[in-house]
Amino acid sequence: MRNTLIILTLAYILSQFYRAFLAVLAAPLQTDIGATAAQLSSASGYWFLAFAMMQIPIGWALDTLGPKRTTAALLAIGAGGGAMVFSMATEPWQIGLAMAMIGIGCSPVLMASYYIIARSFPASAFATMAAFMLGIGSLGNVGAAYPMTLLVETLGWRQSIFMIGCTTVAVAILCYVIVRDPPKIITAEKGSVLDLLRMRAMWLILPLVLVNYAPAGGLRGLWIGPYFTDIFDATVVQVGTVTSIMAIAMIAGNFFYGPLDRIFGTRKWVIFFGNLSGASLCLLLYLFGGSGFWTTIGIMAGIGFFGASFPILVAHGRSFFPDHLMGRGVTLINLFGIGGVGLIQNLSAKVYDGHIMKATTPIDPYNSVILLFCGIMVIGLTIYLFSQDRTD
Repeated sequence: MRNTLIILTLAYILSQFYRAFLAVLAAPLQTDIGATAAQLSSASGYWFLAFAMMQIPIGWALDTLGPKRTTAALLAIGAGGGAMVFSMATEPWQIGLAMAMIGIGCSPVLMASYYIIARSFPASAFATMAAFMLGIGSLGNVGAAYPMTLLVETLGWRQSIFMIGCTTVAVAILCYVIVRDPPKIITAEKGSVLDLLRMRAMWLILPLVLVNYAPAGGLRGLWIGPYFTDIFDATVVQVGTVTSIMAIAMIAGNFFYGPLDRIFGTRKWVIFFGNLSGASLCLLLYLFGGSGFWTTIGIMAGIGFFGASFPILVAHGRSFFPDHLMGRGVTLINLFGIGGVGLIQNLSAKVYDGHIMKATTPIDPYNSVILLFCGIMVIGLTIYLFSQDRTD
């Protein structure tokens, strides 16, 4: 499965790129087609919502059709086609449509990888391998920062996105040629995602899955760009720098979390204290975010670092799933994780718009968004506190 995981990692690099590249395109899109920060936040949210809505059918497809055909078809048509639509956009709503298409195209990539890891490797290695794959794939997050800034300044945003769309189609073709499906499970047992939702253990895990990535994903995916532009009068190059720093911190966080469940013999408390640290940093950003350029990016980098707990959360949930429902199980967790970012990203746009007219300083509407992130993290952590710990 080595070559399979290599090409899926390459596809996941593109997925990470697409969820984060709007942050550095905010200024040219505002200038060229009149897209506001709130409209771009909604467009970013459409990516996550479309991605999330696909998880249930993708779970079925992984268990029945296999990861090869599922990934290749959706990546080519959805992500490749969506990038072409984006490159030709002349109205803000077309950006939203393109982002939704790209979200559909990217939706099977990571779960196909996790499905293969869960089916082909020891259960005890799942968290480490999942985190390693997420960490390497997150290079796309870095590519969507300073390198994307340089590409846009050299070619323009339309040509840059068109070229990346062509690359996406090429990677989809490689997925069809190289990816190998694990052997199908032959079993008389039947089941659906409803069987997973009947597990009481999941009721206490899924709320934190819903909110844990929202602050890091929301900030890195969009808000960091307008924030530094409006508060610190940052240039496009400076925005590229700060987004790169946060992206690198998120990659480091993936590698940090990966082996901790085996080192400490617990998943629950690694997840709890890691996310508690992220929530505390959200509060610090609310209190001290405008106090200095480097102080602010340091806090945001910390939020990205501690917000990278998704692989170990998947491992925690996966430990309760039967083998014949593994595809549906990992995609159910991804539905909550990515869907939460989409919902909260759209909610954050409404919160921002609701405060911008009555703001007395430029930072006020952004602080309202940060306070939203703080609140949802506290709620998720409170529920998760009562969850059942389980390791393999």
